Amino acid sequence: MRKLLVLLLLPFALASVVGVVVLFHAGDAPTAVNASAQQPVDGEVTAAQVGPCGAADTGGNQCLVLTVAMSDGVAAGSDVRTAVPLEPSTPRFAVGDEVVMSYSGGDPLAGESYQVVDFQRGLPLWVLAGLFAAAVVVLGRFQGVKALLALGLSFAVLLLFVLPAILGGENPLWVAVVGAGVIMFVVLYLTHGFSARTSTAVLGTMVSLALIGVLSAVFSAAAQLTGLDEDTSALVGSLGHAIDARGLLLAGIVIGALGVLDDVTVTQTSAVWELRAANPALTWRQLYAAGLRIGRDHVSSAVNTLVMAYAGAALPVLLYSSISGVGLGTILGSQSIAQEIVRTLVGSIGLVAAVPVTTAVAALVAVREPAATHAEPEQG
Repeated sequence: MRKLLVLLLLPFALASVVGVVVLFHAGDAPTAVNASAQQPVDGEVTAAQVGPCGAADTGGNQCLVLTVAMSDGVAAGSDVRTAVPLEPSTPRFAVGDEVVMSYSGGDPLAGESYQVVDFQRGLPLWVLAGLFAAAVVVLGRFQGVKALLALGLSFAVLLLFVLPAILGGENPLWVAVVGAGVIMFVVLYLTHGFSARTSTAVLGTMVSLALIGVLSAVFSAAAQLTGLDEDTSALVGSLGHAIDARGLLLAGIVIGALGVLDDVTVTQTSAVWELRAANPALTWRQLYAAGLRIGRDHVSSAVNTLVMAYAGAALPVLLYSSISGVGLGTILGSQSIAQEIVRTLVGSIGLVAAVPVTTAVAALVAVREPAATHAEPEQG
């Protein structure tokens, strides 16, 4: 069984490596053709008061006039006064807020040259990332350290291979498939080690990803999804040339499903191996049935988590539909929501399929391994 797993997985591993070599794009990303001259600069609000929106404003409009101590840019060390419209959609800035301003390139000391666009969020995000890393290491110990390293490598694949290749004009779906394959092999083997158990999880993930890719291509075409939502349209406008928007949508579905699939397949293989270690007398059918019972509970909660995650992301649109009078059916049929529905349902079908496939392969492999090798010592 070990040799069979190697024979099944080795061609896909080699194909992933070849795909990276063929599709890899080095060098700088293409420059946006219509990029504005706005330059982000940082500052801290030292005063805030309601007043006229500007000297030329004769309509009596009121704005929030901010005095910002510039911490970088051409006016670093100086104070700049700028106005923020008082509108329901405008964030409320107060004294002490660290903000990001957009500098248009005019007089560096004139408020008209700046626009307050956002808050600075670097520190809280770094603190949160540190808490996350600490929690993973405290619970997982050395396994947690490997998981964090694998997470870093996943981001490296996305940033150094997937994004440059798509921006360089390569087919987004093929890039996503190759990138997902590299992430799958690297993350699973680095985190869980080279073993028959890990190879089983990789095989189950690979089969489920293939199913998700096929279903997403079929139903995105059947639903006539173009992939040209607001963000993709802005990307096309910035690049100045066409991009395969539907391929980009399919690529997002494949990459988005990978993380959840890893969770399901690894859990199923671990469950089967532990059942085998607890009772070496179990046959393949008994192992499969017991593992499937565990998988049913797992996949039901995983699907609900996936659906609720997308529903939470689409909550503003759902709220808009309830007050606009347009109708829920029309909203659900729109491009931006319909593609999320396809993404959610296709990913959920892949999760459901991953359970019996992975459990069956795990049971076939586990019953052919010596029972004494199944229980692994706790690391730490």
